Amino acid sequence: MRMHKPRHLTILGSTGSVGVNTLDVVARHRDRFDVVALTAHRQLDLLFRQCVEFTPQYAVIGEARDAEQLQAKLRACGSATAVLHGKGALEQVAALPQVDTVMAAIVGIAGLRATYAAVEAGKRVLLANKEALVTAGPVFMQAVRNRGALLLPIDSEHNAVYQALPRAFAGDLAAAGVRRIVLTASGGPFRNVPLERLRHATPEEACAHPNWVMGRKISVDSATMMNKGLEVIEASWLFNA
Repeated sequence: MRMHKPRHLTILGSTGSVGVNTLDVVARHRDRFDVVALTAHRQLDLLFRQCVEFTPQYAVIGEARDAEQLQAKLRACGSATAVLHGKGALEQVAALPQVDTVMAAIVGIAGLRATYAAVEAGKRVLLANKEALVTAGPVFMQAVRNRGALLLPIDSEHNAVYQALPRAFAGDLAAAGVRRIVLTASGGPFRNVPLERLRHATPEEACAHPNWVMGRKISVDSATMMNKGLEVIEASWLFNA
């Protein structure tokens, strides 16, 4: 039987949909992953439960008062997890020397600095935060090259494109025989809704995606097709398109 060396993992945004699903994978493959750090913005109770189950060395939460409360709860149940707080702590756990893999799943621009810190530290970065490339594409990709980081897209469309490219792909689509990249789009809950009705759509309807349970921002971006525009920008940087 082939033995796998465990990945030492920081999850940026462990209480969001991507983070929760990442931990579901970890729970199914305990021999392949060692959770070093988990982070959340304000979901203290869920982060507490995750810390109890996965015993990370560090937990990061947004506010100092939440950090104090979380640390007290963890100590009360015998947990050795150290609790940090604030943006600087996110960058710290993204660049820890014992971490080799970082799941970048903080939604929006809030995830940029910590994701960049992981790249600067030369980590294997599982990128679910498209805003990092949308807002800082040239700087971000230059850092990937300079620091020898490995950037793996987690978004379903970009991950599929990544898998379809030749293993030796080094940023030259023409040399790889690729003429164009097509990103699929559905519009989520509004796919079959007449255009004239969209002006009366509600946020609740926009969040009712027929296939995926996502956060409200991502659900609305999907329903309005804004997400697809961001994905086009992301793909252009990921694949030098």
